Amino acid sequence: MSTPVQRNPVQSGGSASVAQITARFLRMLSIALEQLEAVRQADVRAEFAGLTARAGLLEQETNELEREIEDACLAAFAAPLSEDELAFHLVVFRSLTNLERVGDYALKLARDLEHFAPRARSATLQDVLPLVRLLSEMLERLVYAFAERDVAAAREVMRLDYEQVDALYEQMQRASLTRLLERPEDTEVALTAGQIARNLERLGDHLVNVAERLEALVLGRVASYQPTHPF
Repeated sequence: MSTPVQRNPVQSGGSASVAQITARFLRMLSIALEQLEAVRQADVRAEFAGLTARAGLLEQETNELEREIEDACLAAFAAPLSEDELAFHLVVFRSLTNLERVGDYALKLARDLEHFAPRARSATLQDVLPLVRLLSEMLERLVYAFAERDVAAAREVMRLDYEQVDALYEQMQRASLTRLLERPEDTEVALTAGQIARNLERLGDHLVNVAERLEALVLGRVASYQPTHPF
């Protein structure tokens, strides 16, 4: 049996807490990237067996990090913090649910594809991949934005969602409806493809919420921030 990983506790309050929480938060983002990359690699190999198990292990790490960061933020709130440090901890604390949901949607994607891909036509599966690639690009930009406190990169995440994710989502939904009408025997496949499209669109919405909070943090507007997607 494997030995549980022993993590160093995060110091409560101050710049040490900010640095350590930043590292853990970036790891949560990178896990989501790994989950989407696992989907892309499964497609390249045309081998989807074990995809759910791989994504599930990554999701467990996400959940552990979420609890650890949440505890660290709560401890920091009880310590003396500067205004900037308080804003940082608030942004991270409020974004944890978004990243947890990103992991959930990535796990659902892996589960659906492992069940769905062997019975789906290649064209149906190919509809999913452009959206997966786009969401991976958004995650990469968000990692950079958070690490560098880069407003332009955060706004690029929002732009990609508004201009491209929504359009691809609508395209996938139309394709699913067309298959449903043209091939009633493929009802389950068409409905599953529509569900995958919706889950990926929601994943993008959660990334936008994190990007918007980061923008508010850098611009000093955390107190007045209202999320675009109030989940």
